[in-house]
Amino acid sequence: MSSPPSLSVVIPIHNEADYLIGAVADLYRELEHVPVAVDIVLVENGSTDATPALAVELASRHRTLDVLTLPDPDYGGAMREGFLAATGEWVVGFDIDYYSGEFLRTVIAIGDAADVVLASKRAPGSEDRRSLFRRIATWGFNLVLRTVLSSGVSDTHGMKAVRRDIVAAVGPAVISREDLFDTELVIRAERAGARIAEVPVVVEEKRQARSSLLRRVPRTLRGVWRIRRQLRREG
Repeated sequence: MSSPPSLSVVIPIHNEADYLIGAVADLYRELEHVPVAVDIVLVENGSTDATPALAVELASRHRTLDVLTLPDPDYGGAMREGFLAATGEWVVGFDIDYYSGEFLRTVIAIGDAADVVLASKRAPGSEDRRSLFRRIATWGFNLVLRTVLSSGVSDTHGMKAVRRDIVAAVGPAVISREDLFDTELVIRAERAGARIAEVPVVVEEKRQARSSLLRRVPRTLRGVWRIRRQLRREG
């Protein structure tokens, strides 16, 4: 019988001094009920508060927690560095305010049946408790992915797990940073023939969004067009 898979959880952090300690403590409580080895990679990027020092302190307390530090604030760049540095058989993308032990248990249960597992807010059985505006934005973004990138997945923004061999195969080619690294990673995995499972999720915001959705929309649309051009160049 093969041994159970290990999981690496990658979490970008930026100016989270008031939130980080409590969130990591809560995440470790969630991990108590996950029956495999899990390590955490916090990727600090360009913080101007006490976040870097607090992250190092957390690493000194937890032998399963490591910290990467990047000089500039860049969510996607932080996700990229964390995914490429991860050593677990599955690499999991969480946010510091959006994580789930249940999702990790689902990944373990799926096992060899998939290469990518997406916690989809639009999958049958999901419960999206966010505002109507944010739900409409998710629907619109998925429409863009279907029409511009010919993707068949229903949600690329959120919790996800990708086998490390898939990350190694397609991750270095990803050109997107900021908001779209993980979206492009999923699209490239899909085009490479990876088996993708979408599972339902309950989505409830733990705190008010820190960035303006309206400001992100133009940047996101430009990013999707860049991905499209790059994929066409690559044939």
